[in-house]
Amino acid sequence: MSYTKTIINTDKAPAVVGTYSQGTFHNGVYYFSGQIGLDAKTGEMADGFDAQLANVLKNIDGLLQSQDLTRENIIKTTIFMTDLDQFGKVNEAYTKFFTAPFPARSTVQVSALPKGAVVEIEVIAAVK
Repeated sequence: MSYTKTIINTDKAPAVVGTYSQGTFHNGVYYFSGQIGLDAKTGEMADGFDAQLANVLKNIDGLLQSQDLTRENIIKTTIFMTDLDQFGKVNEAYTKFFTAPFPARSTVQVSALPKGAVVEIEVIAAVK
């Protein structure tokens, strides 16, 4: 039995900052690496929670678009935050970013994120 995966590499989201891929595709499912608040064009981190969250969502859209997917293809998100007191802002952004039925979601508070980010979101998307 052979195992194949396709590596995702696009300029529609920030370049990787470590030893990982922007995403992989296997057996009808896309596994995208977590996105932080970097500007996809400049690689610079946005200032503040709101601006970083906006960039994270733009970066997710860029990954999806690079594979001819939409937000409706997202089946699961995982959110990493350095301050869960900001969770209300995430919920508010979700109501604008997604439409019901919403994807499954996990959220955890972490002590730190790469490049000083305050929020990171990874998504799993499936081909319909």
